Amino acid sequence: MQFGKDMVLRLLIVDDSVEAAEAIVSGLRNSGIAVRPTRPENEQEVAALILQHPPDLVLAARNSRNVSLAKLMQSVDASGKDLPVLVLLESIDDAALLGALEIGARGVVLRSNVAHVQNAVRAEWADLEARRSLRRLEAQVRETERRCDALIDSSRDPIAYIHEGMHIRANAAYLEIFGFESFEDIEGMSLLDLVAPSQVDGFKQLLKQLSKGEAPPPSYETQARALDGNAFPAVMEFTAATYEGEHCLQVVLRRQEIDPELAREVEALRQRDQVTGLLNRATFLRALEDAVSDAAQNSAHHGLLLLEPDHYNQLLQEIGLDQADQLIAACGERLRAAIGPDDIAARFGEHQFAVLTRHSDHMHTSNLAEGIRAAFADHVLETDSLSLSATASVGGVQIGEKIASITAVLGKASQCLQSASDVGGNRTELFDPGAADRAEEERIAAWVGRIRDALDADRFVMNYQPLINLHGEPMEMYEAYLRMQNSPSGEVGGELVQPLSFLQIAEEHGLLWEIDRWVVGKAIQVIGERMRQGRRTTLLVKITQASLQDESLIQHVVEQLAKYGADGKLLVLQLPESKVFTNLRAAQELQSRISQYGVRVGLEQFGAGLNSFQLLNHFDAAFLKIDRGYMIDLTSNPDHQQRVREIAEKARELGRQTIAEFVQDAASMSLLFGAGIDYAQGHFLAAAGPDMDYDFQ
Repeated sequence: MQFGKDMVLRLLIVDDSVEAAEAIVSGLRNSGIAVRPTRPENEQEVAALILQHPPDLVLAARNSRNVSLAKLMQSVDASGKDLPVLVLLESIDDAALLGALEIGARGVVLRSNVAHVQNAVRAEWADLEARRSLRRLEAQVRETERRCDALIDSSRDPIAYIHEGMHIRANAAYLEIFGFESFEDIEGMSLLDLVAPSQVDGFKQLLKQLSKGEAPPPSYETQARALDGNAFPAVMEFTAATYEGEHCLQVVLRRQEIDPELAREVEALRQRDQVTGLLNRATFLRALEDAVSDAAQNSAHHGLLLLEPDHYNQLLQEIGLDQADQLIAACGERLRAAIGPDDIAARFGEHQFAVLTRHSDHMHTSNLAEGIRAAFADHVLETDSLSLSATASVGGVQIGEKIASITAVLGKASQCLQSASDVGGNRTELFDPGAADRAEEERIAAWVGRIRDALDADRFVMNYQPLINLHGEPMEMYEAYLRMQNSPSGEVGGELVQPLSFLQIAEEHGLLWEIDRWVVGKAIQVIGERMRQGRRTTLLVKITQASLQDESLIQHVVEQLAKYGADGKLLVLQLPESKVFTNLRAAQELQSRISQYGVRVGLEQFGAGLNSFQLLNHFDAAFLKIDRGYMIDLTSNPDHQQRVREIAEKARELGRQTIAEFVQDAASMSLLFGAGIDYAQGHFLAAAGPDMDYDFQ
């Protein structure tokens, strides 16, 4: 299971110590798990929290006095929910382990071993999501079967289900074409009885082949025989199916009223994309489903590739929208020339193509992907009136037993395509479950190179979003957001890469402190430039925990303030609440020393912890930016509204100013104004952009 930025773990922690619970939450967040924690104060709160705010996972201290482990398990059992419980132990022995399992806990974790806690939580969360996915799939299967039954009954096409040559299901159109009044008249009848005598021998051979498990032909031309003995030309289409849990064949029967050759031509046209002549998406998906099924059942190996021309929107701007079809047709022609005779190619989206290469190992799939990339890079795309030099990004996946799911196959291929494109394009990236480590190392190495290049060539840029004062006098205040230029030459106007794509890799390779220095230096430069224009503009910038371990940032700030003649009072550094909690002493030192130059420090993601205001007793934050999780459904969630009001009220008492980001609508603005929030920002007010041109008056 992949834990992304959109996956939030709702965690219920049962522990007498707030500090110990907060330490667990911080450790999980530091490992990349987004956590929304709750902690009951007594046994009465446990049942309410489970029912009103259902958690995904429970971590419970074995010796908790406020909420006993026995009472907790009773509440979990009474809820009827699939709610795994892990017991926190100071040390693990046989008695403790068996005791926890006997009362229904899923396992135990060693509190003092951070890695053990993180791994156990990840594994249990992954198992829970797998169970949830299975339940959703089972429900979808039931619903799909119900809808299929309804569609079959109402279909004008004659459809029947055959098991071991006998009819087990038939719709009204099938009964009508043969002259039967009800299914009882045909139930258990052999399909052979509905074939004209002259066709019986050939049809017997077909049934024998099917009984041996051989793949059914796509269609079979024969002479069918109605109940009254009259024969008529027909085409039977066979598809492997299941009915009430039994493997069977679905038979669709059609009268052969038109020229067979013409019918085949019409069917071929129906399967093709009219612009490129390649297969269309629907036809390709059927072939892909067969390949995935083959991998799951027969341990076969196939390859799927997705590709797109790089910088497609820029190409369209150069040639004009009226030439879009010619561009796509040229790409299709280039792709057709680059693949083998047995490979299946399709137009999969507006400007996305797909290739299925059957019975292909990793090396063959990888070579094919590289061949396609080179075919675009080394040749000019020719249209009726234009010649274009364009490259392509290719992402793919090796289909096998470990990834024999069409959703997973398409998801991995799309991720690889996006990753290859984000790193600059003209690349191939292939996911192979058997070689995931190698692929990940190559991807990370490419990203590290991109980040170093952006630092060395000054290819980072800032976007700015205004903060609106809801109660006081208007003043110019913006938050600066880091972006990376993605175009190979770094030209202005190129595509921008979001920080979430590269910050994790930058952290793992010790590059965060350099990025922080660039961000802070750029912000001070902008402040100084605007001061010389007679404008006092406050800028908020994010820094990371890496700067808390690097004293050089403070000296860098002092040097840049002097260099650009900027007022430090206009600079606000932001740190996540969870990072300050786990690096409190270093954060206090930074705040104390930086304040000598007027620079202020704010906390973002405020309110995500178990006791956020307790942190303010030890850390002097000027601004509190409320965690955006409370803003997503603010207008419809009374609990979030109450929490925002509580934060605003306590902040006023402590003399701290509050910021609400991610404001999405007028109703949210009204709630924030009524709650007493000081500043608001979000796309509803103004989107982030390269210019600071908002009218604050």
